[in-house]
Amino acid sequence: FLLRRLLVEVPFVAFALLMPFVVPGEQTQVLGISLSVPGLWGAWNVLAKGTLGVAASVLLAATTELRSLLLGLQRLRLPPLLVQIASFMIRYGDVITDEMRRMSVARRSRGFEARGVRHWGVLAKSAGALFIRSYERGERVHLAMVSRGYTGTIPVLDEVTATRAQWAYAAALPLTALLISLLGRTFR
Repeated sequence: FLLRRLLVEVPFVAFALLMPFVVPGEQTQVLGISLSVPGLWGAWNVLAKGTLGVAASVLLAATTELRSLLLGLQRLRLPPLLVQIASFMIRYGDVITDEMRRMSVARRSRGFEARGVRHWGVLAKSAGALFIRSYERGERVHLAMVSRGYTGTIPVLDEVTATRAQWAYAAALPLTALLISLLGRTFR
């Protein structure tokens, strides 16, 4: 589960593998190849931080309900506007996906099937139409919310307290990262 989702990190891994060859600075020999010491450290930093960040994000998304995630963001005192944006994004993601599916069915029912570059124009027009429809729907939803008393703030979600076991599970990944960091500094 985790390894498949870590594939999003592949471009960063490719960049990190190039760093020892292109970053200027002190050189060292590794298996007969001249590599940059600052480039090696930079590659290590990109790989370690990127992998830990992506793994933590994937684990958080896989183990936490969206409502609990929004509550956590509120409790961490993330600006309320950002929490609202995330909340609306989550709520309307399915709506936009459904609209995109209906547009795809309409295209296929008219005999359209994208087979190459020459069909990109139709797909671009569909993306533009999806943007316009989404924007208009957002405007209608906003007007409906204002007419029902929306003042720009969403009520605080239900408070949930974490157990000791949940704190222990949550601390496992940061403590592992700290251990790796300390080991890296020790073997410098």
